[in-house]
Amino acid sequence: MALLPVPLGQALRLSSIVSERCTNPFYSSPSLAFPRRPRPSHSFLRIEARNITRTENAKVRNRRMRRKFNGSPTKPRLSVFCSNKQLYAMLVDDQNKKTLFYASTLQKSIHETCSCSSTIEAAQRVGEELVKACKDLDISEISSYDRNGFARGERMAAFEIPISHHGFLPR
Repeated sequence: MALLPVPLGQALRLSSIVSERCTNPFYSSPSLAFPRRPRPSHSFLRIEARNITRTENAKVRNRRMRRKFNGSPTKPRLSVFCSNKQLYAMLVDDQNKKTLFYASTLQKSIHETCSCSSTIEAAQRVGEELVKACKDLDISEISSYDRNGFARGERMAAFEIPISHHGFLPR
């Protein structure tokens, strides 16, 4: 494409149009040379994370699990709570809302029979007591193993050893 020479008068007319736009206050800046739509005055959606989300999720998961696995007198639910120093275990009959067996590392029977120097040995002893109680109550199977959201630490692993040897932990 070749450039054609433009007569001088036509060039002045184009520049006068541009100068009119520049003198208009609306078109004073080059960014406003083309009018824009005004922005909507809607407030934006604000999303904030809650502080207790992790604990709420654990509670919701636990509630959902209890709905699925209800303990019965012949097939109870094994519920375990692990604090900073102690371990508590229960066999729960959810249909009759009763606790069939309870043991913890704080019980005298567990501390007196063996000189448990650590809570890990005491947790293993709680597992052995649980197996004995299951044999006495004629319980051959557990419906579910409820750790209440606690991680499998050293005490929890020591508690699980005698129970898994007896075949109670569901796989």
